[in-house]
Amino acid sequence: MSKKKQSEEELLQTLGDFTSKENWDKFFTIRGSDDSFEWYAEWPQLKDPLLSHLSSTAPPSDPASAPPQPPPPPLQILVPGCGNSRLSEHLYDAGFHGITNVDFSKVVISDMLRRNVRSRPDMRWRVMDITNMQFPDGSFDAILDKGGLDALMEPELGPKLGKMYLTEVKRVLKSGGKFIGLTLAESHVLGLLFSKFRFGWKMSIHVVSQKPSNKPSLLTFMVVAEKESSTVLHQITTSFARSSLDLNGNQARGLYEAIENENRIRREYSNGSDLIYSLEDLQLGAKGDLLELSQGRRLQLTLGEYEGSRFSYRAVMLDARQMTEPFLYHCGVFLVPKTRAHEWLFSSEEGQWMVVESSKAARLIMVLLDTSHTTASMDDIQKDLSPLVKRLAPANNNTGAQIPFMIAGDGIKQRKIVHQVTSTLTGLITVEDVVYENVDGNVSHLVPSKALLFRRLTFQRAEGLVQSEALLTREGGTQKIVSETERKKSVSSSKSRKKGNQKKIDSLAIHGSSNNLKVYHNYLASSYHMGIISGFMLISSYLESVASTGRTVKAVVIGLGAGLLPMFLHGCMPFLDIEVVELDPVILNLARNYFGFCEDKHLKVHIADGIQFVREVAADGVSGKHGNNDAQCDAECPSSNGSCTASHAESKVISKFDILIIDVDSSDSSSGMTCPAADFVEESFLLTVKDSLSDQGLFVVNLVSRSRAIKNMVVSRMKAVFSHLFCLQLEEDVNEVLFALRTEDCIKEDRFAEAAVELEKLLSRDRNDLPGKSKPPEMRQIIRDSTEKIKCLK
Repeated sequence: MSKKKQSEEELLQTLGDFTSKENWDKFFTIRGSDDSFEWYAEWPQLKDPLLSHLSSTAPPSDPASAPPQPPPPPLQILVPGCGNSRLSEHLYDAGFHGITNVDFSKVVISDMLRRNVRSRPDMRWRVMDITNMQFPDGSFDAILDKGGLDALMEPELGPKLGKMYLTEVKRVLKSGGKFIGLTLAESHVLGLLFSKFRFGWKMSIHVVSQKPSNKPSLLTFMVVAEKESSTVLHQITTSFARSSLDLNGNQARGLYEAIENENRIRREYSNGSDLIYSLEDLQLGAKGDLLELSQGRRLQLTLGEYEGSRFSYRAVMLDARQMTEPFLYHCGVFLVPKTRAHEWLFSSEEGQWMVVESSKAARLIMVLLDTSHTTASMDDIQKDLSPLVKRLAPANNNTGAQIPFMIAGDGIKQRKIVHQVTSTLTGLITVEDVVYENVDGNVSHLVPSKALLFRRLTFQRAEGLVQSEALLTREGGTQKIVSETERKKSVSSSKSRKKGNQKKIDSLAIHGSSNNLKVYHNYLASSYHMGIISGFMLISSYLESVASTGRTVKAVVIGLGAGLLPMFLHGCMPFLDIEVVELDPVILNLARNYFGFCEDKHLKVHIADGIQFVREVAADGVSGKHGNNDAQCDAECPSSNGSCTASHAESKVISKFDILIIDVDSSDSSSGMTCPAADFVEESFLLTVKDSLSDQGLFVVNLVSRSRAIKNMVVSRMKAVFSHLFCLQLEEDVNEVLFALRTEDCIKEDRFAEAAVELEKLLSRDRNDLPGKSKPPEMRQIIRDSTEKIKCLK
């Protein structure tokens, strides 16, 4: 190695951070003004390709027949991060006198000015940060970067400085101008270059010839990006064959892979694929004019990534599909917290259009928050987003109002986590006590404190979904029972959706001991539970005939949750023998310890796979031996008079089911079907269900989906298997309870009212098969009212 080469490498080692002004000042001070330093390539290798590209950038000359005109102004060339390279001097001597050199090192700018002030008087030198240049828009015909971007894009520093620099490059370059960058073409540099020069740019890549040498060295590439006035998306071209670079190993392979990948992305954009745009791309017209509303336009984008914001955001912009509607907002922003971003309502196109319709906004910008926003408050996020979303607002906003921010909240006023546990099957599970912000005005007299306290069971895998919810009462307290439809939670997601007029309620202090609180099992907090029971009307005559003769009805519930539905049925319909099948033993322990669930001889739990449980019954007419998995009550249960005494070792025989209820959630909340899990509505399982039912058997499915297509698919499958199918549509067009009958003979719709009265009487029985007066009449009336909404589908 020559002494000069060794000296250069030692000097470079003193730099350390290539983005440090102080380090470069020190470097240029040591090196001196007469000892130039060239990155990557020198003038003999650059001369021909560089002069060719610059000459083609110059304004065209006038035709010979035209009258003489003054010569065109010299080509304005910017050399950012010029250092003490002689490249500008060579260009000047080649006839390009309109050159402006900038660098943030005062030392090098002073040295270069002294070196050229007399011999090249038209050349300009400026001390300036290339990530924040002080030039007007469209100042230059060409920008020549010799390793500047590579220096800013050190992997450990991230892309922020590189993004800022290229944003400035695009701003100060004239339409028709060229960015000419010399680079080693590392993947992280190409990734930024390709994305920043995508729409409205024509890009080509060329290899710079090397000095003759016996030692292998990295290739230098020349990237040329020409700024166009249109937003046509071009493929990236190269001036060399791949085979000519194969000897250069990983560098050449990486370059070609990056080009092929980017060209594939550009083809997909051109074909209209649903890809993610940058705000900059959209402002260039990649998806039409942003200032105009375009009916039914939907696009995905990133915000803040290139705009110097505190955070970057994933967003979806949607222009309403019906522009004739009266809109409350010309443009609105809808924030989706991380805990709810995975939900079908916010992650699917169909769900997003539903949010647009509900928002009453002509243009809605839905922002999906993630873990990077965890430490920021909503106020911080709103301040950070405000200048970004203003750039997405359509023109002609006659109201002149600020863009409103909305959020998908849960409507909770107070929350106390009672218990958390992690299950190997379900993941993190939370039991919490909550007070809601709003309830119906009719509820204000429910308890002396004018507040309602609810206990909820939630899973981290579906944090926006309330698995189970129970009303809490204080020991010795009495209260009037009301319907869940009288209670409104603002925008929360649960297994059933709610409606109702809202009224503020007083806060109930839930901090501190909750030992004097208990679950009130004569009240169902979920409207879909009451909807499930209302469907028993379809077999009320059968139920009455069995109950009146002292026999029992076999009911199976797949999915325990907090055990609220089985406990209510156990208390209000004592002629039922209830078997609950739950896959996760941790759920059973939580139901016992925090929701007052307790088994007895008429209410048992099997820890088993629900689908396999049903298959065994269908195959043999009796179940396999589940006795070793039977879960028993660990403590005295007042509701069963202390009779929780069945043995774990006892083998059980279960006849075919009279009632089979599927009430299990899906672990994949992005599938569009929150309940049940997809396996429970496969046609093969539905056929198994039919075989497991008694002749008068009733099959019930709690179906939760906002997708009409998914609902139609489930209904179609059930119609193909069962002779008679009914449905109960609950609030907000989300919950739908489906009822299927095995029998060929079916109750007629003109008998529904009579059957509803029969069901109400059945709900009034006590354990001696006599009409009881202790059952809450309001709940019976609510269930009876629900029967009026049941419709025949087949």
